[in-house]
Amino acid sequence: MKKEYLIIGGITLFVLAGIIGISYRENNTPGKLDGFAQCLKDKGAIFYGAFWCPHCQNQKKMFGRSAKLLPYVECSTPNGQGQLPVCNDKKIEGYPTWEFSDGSREGGEVPLSTLATKTGCTLPQK
Repeated sequence: MKKEYLIIGGITLFVLAGIIGISYRENNTPGKLDGFAQCLKDKGAIFYGAFWCPHCQNQKKMFGRSAKLLPYVECSTPNGQGQLPVCNDKKIEGYPTWEFSDGSREGGEVPLSTLATKTGCTLPQK
């Protein structure tokens, strides 16, 4: 009986180690647009959005794994019913909104090529 528990425990540990390893690798593998996303941040671009906004989700999907590096500001209150002061103070009226260092803005799902033009950041070649 004790031997069975040891075998089950060993198998469980082996499976958990595999899951943790896969998760670690997925979360730490560089994205194709890491440099581009970091450049946007370095150039002062800010992406204002809301967790419930489908266009914001689409904008993030354009960046794939690199979305975690975006200069993203969440505007929605946790219940999705209001706007946080940081976005209210900036007069953000729609999502997504990109603001650039020169004070100009682009709204909606902004193509990566437009972000590159507005910031001077280079998009990697496919």
